[in-house]
Amino acid sequence: MNFNIRGENLEITDALRDHVEKKVSKLERYFDTTPSSDVHVKMSVLNQEQKVEITIPMPKLLLRAEEKHADMYAAVDLVIEKLERQIRKHKTKVNRKYRNGDDSLKFMFKNELEPLADEEFPDDDFEIVRTKRFDLKPMDAEEAILQMDMLGHSFFVFSNSVNGDTNVVYRRRDGRYGLIEPES
Repeated sequence: MNFNIRGENLEITDALRDHVEKKVSKLERYFDTTPSSDVHVKMSVLNQEQKVEITIPMPKLLLRAEEKHADMYAAVDLVIEKLERQIRKHKTKVNRKYRNGDDSLKFMFKNELEPLADEEFPDDDFEIVRTKRFDLKPMDAEEAILQMDMLGHSFFVFSNSVNGDTNVVYRRRDGRYGLIEPES
C-alpha cells in the first residue's frame, strides 16, 4: 500500500505517520493478496476537534471512513474500526450474493475472515419505498444549485447543457457545493 498522508492545520509528525501506517497495514490481513492501492489519509484540526479521513480506492471496492475525536490517535483507531467493519460487511454480502459463482470479489478476501452475524447485517435486500420520475431539463451547474436550493433538497439531478451528460449537484457538509460528472 502506498500512503499519502497530509495534514490540514496540523503538522504530520513521524510518530503520527508511523501510527497511521501501522494501523492501516493491519487491514492487509483481510485480503488474500496485499492490495496495491493508494491510501489517502487526511488529518485535520478544527478548534479542539481532531478529524481523520481515510480513503482506499481498490478495484471494484472503495473503502472510506472518517471519524472525529479529541485525540488524533484515538480518531485513527476509530477510523480503522470502521474500515474493518466495512470489510467484514462487504465480505458477508459478497459471500451471500455469489455463493455458487466465481466472482473476483469473493476471492479478494481471505476465507478465514469471520462474517458478520445476521443481527449485525439485518437485510440483504434494500427496499425502495418511493420512485420519482421527471424530465431532465438542460441547465448549467449554477442553475441546478438554484433549483436544488428552491426545492430544499441536498442534491439535484440535471442534464448538463454544455455536454448533455447527466450530472448531480449536492450540498456538502461544509455548506459548499459539489458536482458529480460521469467519466468519459
